[in-house]
Amino acid sequence: MALTEHFVNGFLIAVEGVDGCGKSTFAKSLAQSLLAQNLSPVLTREPGGTNFGLKLRQILQYRDQISKLDTKAEYLLFAADRAQHFAELVIPNLQLGKIVISDRTGDSSIVYQGYGRGLDCNKISEINHWATAGIKPDLTVYLKINLQTAQARIASRAEQPTAFEQAGEEFLKQLIIGFDSLYANRDDVLVLDGNLPTANLVQQVAVRILELVKAKR
Repeated sequence: MALTEHFVNGFLIAVEGVDGCGKSTFAKSLAQSLLAQNLSPVLTREPGGTNFGLKLRQILQYRDQISKLDTKAEYLLFAADRAQHFAELVIPNLQLGKIVISDRTGDSSIVYQGYGRGLDCNKISEINHWATAGIKPDLTVYLKINLQTAQARIASRAEQPTAFEQAGEEFLKQLIIGFDSLYANRDDVLVLDGNLPTANLVQQVAVRILELVKAKR
């Protein structure tokens, strides 16, 4: 069910893409742009949008003292984060009429654990639906980059690489295939060139969000 059918005043904006696409920088800039236009954005992320999620984020991304995490266990930890995230943060803010901008949502699990790890995408979608109370983004922004750009950006980072960034070239290829396949011919998805300056991308998306706000309100 679409979010707009059940939360009259709120909007959920998802920002998706492979590691290195610039999601986090874009999401922060988008929130600042909307705030400057007297809107009420709430910036969050998966995993890590809640205190519970921050603990799971550390396990999932850096896996201290975990030699091997089963792929099903990996996904279910993301699902647990997602359930808490929606119950504690996303849904309450949507009910208050806020524009929630989430750096990743359930689609990342379909791509990373489905296309990337080989789990059943339909089962992931089913559990995602349950964890989010059936709420879907009003708009998904997909920042598309190619394999070479992703690899170069990941390699240039100063911080410790995550478990997913260390997974290798074939894994990254599958992620790109996954996002491209998942977002083909979707009218609720904006596919943008992740090589463009962030300011240009933010301007495009802000215009689309303002159209959504005007149409609903």
